[in-house]
Amino acid sequence: MQYGCKDGALPSRPQVRRWVRAALGTSGDLPAEVAVRFVDAEEAQLLNRDYRHKDYATNVLSFVYESKPRVVGDLAVCLPVVLREAAAQGKSAEAHFAHLIVHGMLHLLGYDHETGAKDAARMEAQEREVLAGLGYPDPYR
Repeated sequence: MQYGCKDGALPSRPQVRRWVRAALGTSGDLPAEVAVRFVDAEEAQLLNRDYRHKDYATNVLSFVYESKPRVVGDLAVCLPVVLREAAAQGKSAEAHFAHLIVHGMLHLLGYDHETGAKDAARMEAQEREVLAGLGYPDPYR
């Protein structure tokens, strides 16, 4: 894990490892090398602008470098966006961090919610299943 920002609300390393492993379990436990970096809004906006051509800070960005026979990639998680969204949605920060890390990991595994309603439903169902297994509520309720 990497910290481009510091805050007491950041999840612990064991929590992040648990969420990453749970998401990887959906793929038959492929070996993985994943860096999770917590960033501020400025860095998230720069990454989103440079790689997705969207000029705003977003909650999580996934960068996949390899998906088979192992998963290699990076996740950039924007601390202020995640905290703001959690508060606005009435969720705990921990549950929202878990959801977004699982969401990002599923992108690294090849899931995509932007290619159509069927793919989005498939990805959301997988997120619900992984998060329920971790003891978190349905993030889409």
